[in-house]
Amino acid sequence: MSAQRETRRRRMEPDARRAEILSVARKLFGAGSYTTVSTADIANEAGVARALINHYFGSKRGLYLEVVRQMLVVPESVSASLPRTTAEERLSICVDRWLDVVERNREMWLSAISSEAIGHDPDIDRIMLEADEIATDRVLEAAMMTDVTEGREKLRAMIRAHSSLLKAASREWLVRGTLTRADLHLMLTRTVVHLINAVFPAVRGD
Repeated sequence: MSAQRETRRRRMEPDARRAEILSVARKLFGAGSYTTVSTADIANEAGVARALINHYFGSKRGLYLEVVRQMLVVPESVSASLPRTTAEERLSICVDRWLDVVERNREMWLSAISSEAIGHDPDIDRIMLEADEIATDRVLEAAMMTDVTEGREKLRAMIRAHSSLLKAASREWLVRGTLTRADLHLMLTRTVVHLINAVFPAVRGD
């Protein structure tokens, strides 16, 4: 083991160590796949004992599910500290921040949204449902619509549906190259603004 890895092993606190393992797993699972990456690979790259991975995550599966969750759940930072301006501008900032996250983790994002990640799995389904609800909360916060009560469930359903567009569009950007990041930013921002400002009021009967 290199002196650098030995130093990292000694000095990192438990939370930092766990985060480091997740970072390494995100990189390796993104570059390979669930089946081709072993806990030994992750432990070696992170400079830890395999037992420590089991301590923090239970198993390779537990670690993989946490990586998938980390990728799919929109982080709080995406909608944090937004300026007091229009809903469109706030949503534009959120989309831009989200694209930063996806771009930094391109391969793992594509793996996480693939239905073939580790086959049909109720745990993956549960993570995706949780991620959709959290993403909906982030959008409503950015759009300053957290206090909407009339038609609230329909509004949330529309925003959840929009997340499917977001995933499909990200493939057009990252895999097919048919859309640029700027195209995607414009498309996602304008469609969610139209959904909130025009489609939702029409459905609600305003």
